[in-house]
Amino acid sequence: MRFNYPNTKTLLSSVTSQNLYGNLVTQLQKDFSLANIDFNVLQENKTISPEELATALREKIYQLLLERFTEYLNLLYVIDIPEQTLKQIQVTDAVEVADQVAFLILKREWQKVWYKKQYSS
Repeated sequence: MRFNYPNTKTLLSSVTSQNLYGNLVTQLQKDFSLANIDFNVLQENKTISPEELATALREKIYQLLLERFTEYLNLLYVIDIPEQTLKQIQVTDAVEVADQVAFLILKREWQKVWYKKQYSS
C-alpha cells in the first residue's frame, strides 16, 4: 500500500472508502490525548464529516503553532512525523504551514490505522 496522496481530500476519500474513517478519528484523538492536547471532535456519538475533521485539525494545528509551540512539537513527536518531512514544508505563512502539517498528521495516522487493520487478527 502506497501512502502517496496528493491532498487531504484524496486521503480522506480513500480512508472512507475502506470503512476505516472511524478508526482514523479514534487514532487522532488517542494521539492528541497522549500529547495532553484537547482535540474532541465527536459530540454525543455524532460523527464528524471528513471535511469537518480536516478543518478542525487544521485550526487546531494553527492554534498550537501560534500559541503553544512546545505542545505542537510534542504532538508531532507523539504522532511520529519525521523531521525530514517537516523540513520539506514550504514556509509561506502560518495558515499554509498548518494546512501542510495537518495533511502530514492525517497521512501518518492513516498509516497507523491501515497497518493495524492489515496485521491484526
